[in-house]
Amino acid sequence: MAKYEKTIIGQFEEVIHHLEHDIGNSGISMKLVDESNYTMGDTKVAVRVYDKYFMRNGNRASLSLTVVGQNNNIFISAIGAGGGQGVFINFSLGAEADMVGIVERSVEQRSSF
Repeated sequence: MAKYEKTIIGQFEEVIHHLEHDIGNSGISMKLVDESNYTMGDTKVAVRVYDKYFMRNGNRASLSLTVVGQNNNIFISAIGAGGGQGVFINFSLGAEADMVGIVERSVEQRSSF
């Protein structure tokens, strides 16, 4: 498992659009599995689950992305999982870290939202 979390200042919809674009364009086998959107008052929550096939280890990994926004305060959490092999010992070749790295690069390369 790999994880990246960051709090930023920005516009919620712009952050979501930017992340969806960068994740979706990160590889031909990257697929959006499902999404959920929720608003309560001035707090917005977006959850996205992605799935990607990795040829190097012959399996799939998932990326769970959660973005919470209140006013201009945005919290981003990206968790990668499932990229390992083996029943009892989860030997990973870094697929989870690759998935989370897409989100990290997307956020860190952007100076403002």
